[in-house]
Amino acid sequence: METIHKIGRRKTAVARVYVSEGKGNITVNQRDLADYFSTATLQYKVKQPFSLTGSEDIYDVNVNVYGGGITGQAEAIRLALSRVMCEVDAENRTVLKPEGLLTRDPRMVERKKFGQKKARKKFQFSKR
Repeated sequence: METIHKIGRRKTAVARVYVSEGKGNITVNQRDLADYFSTATLQYKVKQPFSLTGSEDIYDVNVNVYGGGITGQAEAIRLALSRVMCEVDAENRTVLKPEGLLTRDPRMVERKKFGQKKARKKFQFSKR
């Protein structure tokens, strides 16, 4: 198996994932997964595609991620890894799709409009 490259996005976070056969090492921005994502919840989110498909400790993962916050980055990595697992075996799609791991979350911050205080909030209106 050669290296598989996929991209995942969430809010403004973009994750580029390179997966190859190995021992299960996950590297994020040249740092270990536990160093980059300190909480167990974020580590679980990143490993979720592997645990659902039963393929832990089979693949080495190298991730370049930028933009957004740590939660958005973790979910961007999760989407990219889910896409990789579908490319490895088409049967994995039936496991990942009902869990919602193949759906790109389209919600992003709405831009601020001119003549307003924020995206939707207006300046105070004075009738007189």
